[in-house]
Amino acid sequence: MNSIAVVNFAPKKGSVEIREITRPAISDDEVLLEVVNVGVCGSDLHQWTADHSWPVNYPVVLGHEFGGHIAEIGKGIKDWKEGDAVVSETAAVINAQSPLSRQGLYNLDPDRKGFGYGVNGAMTRFVKVPARCLHKIPENLSFEQACLTEPCSVAYNAVITNSKIRPGDRVIVIGPGTIGILCAAMAQLCGAHVALVGLKKDAERLSIAKQYGCDIIVDDATQWALEQDGLGVDCVIDAAGVSETLKLALKWVRPNGHITKVGWGPQPFNHSLDALVQKNVTLQGSFSHNWPVWEKVLSLLATGRLDVRPIIGGIWPLEQWNEAFEAMHSGKVVKSILKPN
Repeated sequence: MNSIAVVNFAPKKGSVEIREITRPAISDDEVLLEVVNVGVCGSDLHQWTADHSWPVNYPVVLGHEFGGHIAEIGKGIKDWKEGDAVVSETAAVINAQSPLSRQGLYNLDPDRKGFGYGVNGAMTRFVKVPARCLHKIPENLSFEQACLTEPCSVAYNAVITNSKIRPGDRVIVIGPGTIGILCAAMAQLCGAHVALVGLKKDAERLSIAKQYGCDIIVDDATQWALEQDGLGVDCVIDAAGVSETLKLALKWVRPNGHITKVGWGPQPFNHSLDALVQKNVTLQGSFSHNWPVWEKVLSLLATGRLDVRPIIGGIWPLEQWNEAFEAMHSGKVVKSILKPN
């Protein structure tokens, strides 16, 4: 049985198209998932515009933010059954015996390959998934919301796991994309006073971000950073897709403060890091997520303490992937979702 898929077929800009692919065959420790919804990620856009900085196994089906029903189960699987509603983590291939994987940090395993760049992703009807990646969707959570567990987990890992935010802290988040807005929401949950910074062209996305209760700043956040005691903010979360914004983070953070960089940016930084030294600042990278992060995020989504509905800009059929990509790329919406069936 063939299905259509959104395929990134070459490293040249614009090399994405609808193709027919065969139904995947699963191994004993995998399930076949029938996809209900798949979110469009900024990294999908980066592969489409060919300004990404990670290796891609062309041709590859895009999509790593997804949920669906189990359609088929491998012979070695006992904990799941056909029809179960699940979401999937992104670490499709790992070395289970690596020192990092054995610590539960398989997201940092050098052999890790993710859906949508390393192996075929979920912008199609059926995707094969290792059973270890699966999480049960709470009954009161829609697929449209559940498929955004992945970007919520990126934000949780950046803000909760890899930053040191306490109630009463002042936090600046740079970049009003999906991850930036969700990082702002996570910092709010920590009890911080949060400002989200974007550009004039981000007006529509910034207006959506207002629903999360953070302060909205266009261009220059210096005044906000200094207004409490003149020293800067406790933490800057840099969720912009460029390296250049690290200069702003170093300007706005207070001495002995913390910067977490979660946004990818392949272009060189081209600035001195002397301020990092002089201010005694901690610079932390944050990549992906792991099992306990997913469980915490699903709990937050199920209780409604984290609400992703404001950022969902629309749901498109798979055939209209280009329209969904364009809507996100232009900044008209924060998050586009595709529905394969």
